[in-house]
Amino acid sequence: MEKNSKIFVAGSDNFIGSSIVRALTRHGYTNITGEGIKEPDLRDKEAVKQFFKDTKPEYVFSAAGEIGGIGANQETPAFFMLDNLLTESHIISEAHNSGVKKLIYLASSCTYPKESNQPMKPEYLMTGPLEPTSEFYATAKLTGIKLCEAYMQQYGDSFHSVIPANPFGPGDSFDAENGHVIGALIRKIHTAQQSRSDSITVWGTGKPRRDFIFIDDLGDACVFAMENYTGSSPLNLSVGEDVSIRDLANILINLSGFQGQANYDLSKQDGMAIKLLDGSELKNLGWRPSISIEDGLDQTNKWFVENHL
Repeated sequence: MEKNSKIFVAGSDNFIGSSIVRALTRHGYTNITGEGIKEPDLRDKEAVKQFFKDTKPEYVFSAAGEIGGIGANQETPAFFMLDNLLTESHIISEAHNSGVKKLIYLASSCTYPKESNQPMKPEYLMTGPLEPTSEFYATAKLTGIKLCEAYMQQYGDSFHSVIPANPFGPGDSFDAENGHVIGALIRKIHTAQQSRSDSITVWGTGKPRRDFIFIDDLGDACVFAMENYTGSSPLNLSVGEDVSIRDLANILINLSGFQGQANYDLSKQDGMAIKLLDGSELKNLGWRPSISIEDGLDQTNKWFVENHL
């Protein structure tokens, strides 16, 4: 990309998309189109077609589509699946039709099989059943990966997929029931402090281990992939480390100064036992994270206090 190349970040107002916009700005890119209210309804094929015709983006990041935690995915699976199927198919097909030079599609780590070997490598995709708590959303994201591969195979389009670790950081959803685990835990801890409760409830056993990436590192990794990655297989965006939910809860309790404890609701499902992405290819390309998980959690906790309390 040239610094003045026209770039469309689909989903630029969501958690991940906005981090890509910030990263592009940090790296000196000046021609970002379709931000905020200028973005079309990505579920509307004709609106997306007209947008590409009018703006003629040269490079596209596809970071749109609804996301949610285990609770949300179990309550409204059809909503999550259909929203993502429509969004990704419209963006990818119109990127092809309008001659986009390169596209980066953001998939999800839940596309890996429930019983995948660890750390998870792209060749493990579609080698076993998906985790039931997110299988409908994951199926939609897998479709996006395969659609990029199909356009690459049939037309030679430079359409590439990336699979991020679990993002977290300032600007995340802090919904205690439907948000992702870090945001939900932060909300629960501060709610307990305000109500003078002596405990919080964490879903499951606390034993599952997850791979997290700070949101600004993720945005930077996406831009790095656009600049450097040319492979046909998905690229994992990961720092290559994992942490248990129990340890995560304890770190956040200490950061907040909460004097209570975490209780574990064993009636709730854990999801996959371990989800650790193999980040070796990204590392070999030369990318490195800028912040540790501990510092990232501290920043996220402070942001929540400043903006939600």
